[in-house]
Amino acid sequence: MNKFYLFLLLFTVFSSSASAQDEEEINRSAEEIVGSECYLCHGKNGEGSSSIYPRLAGQHREYIAKQLMDFRSGRRTGTMNDMAQDLTNEEIFSLAEYFNAQPTLAHRIRDKALAAVGEYIFLKGNQFSGIEACASCHGKKGGGTKGLPRLAGQHKRYVSGQLEEFNSRKRTNDNAIMHSIASKLTELEREAVALYVSGLK
Repeated sequence: MNKFYLFLLLFTVFSSSASAQDEEEINRSAEEIVGSECYLCHGKNGEGSSSIYPRLAGQHREYIAKQLMDFRSGRRTGTMNDMAQDLTNEEIFSLAEYFNAQPTLAHRIRDKALAAVGEYIFLKGNQFSGIEACASCHGKKGGGTKGLPRLAGQHKRYVSGQLEEFNSRKRTNDNAIMHSIASKLTELEREAVALYVSGLK
């Protein structure tokens, strides 16, 4: 069985088996963790305290949980490895639910011309360099799926940084498809796409 679908099955079983009282206790646990650790980089409501850290508000719970598990196992490397090391499965699922439920935000786009380039690449790709439309996987409004991240409203700097890490293979998980795409993007295209998605709601 595909590992991601096995993960989804386990996530569903865990979520559905929790009673209302259990869920209330889990949510309190998530708030405690966010209030003592996560808020420093990601903000209390997942809005992101800096553009170098991802916004987690409204992100798919399955995606958040998978990334935390990847950080915990070392499959994805970065500053989150130490933070995720001591998280239990229950705490991971709790945090995923918490951030998923937070209200989403969008950035104000000032450079309309650059954003227009990003919109074209995002919606239509680039037939001349073999780049598929980002929307074909992440949706026309950047909403993502259970297995693919929500990009709408994400910090431009963070998106650009992740695309560069996919290109250089510094991003150590989920990079098979994204490397083939990011490696074909010019710097202009990368920055344009990052700017465009930051303004999506």
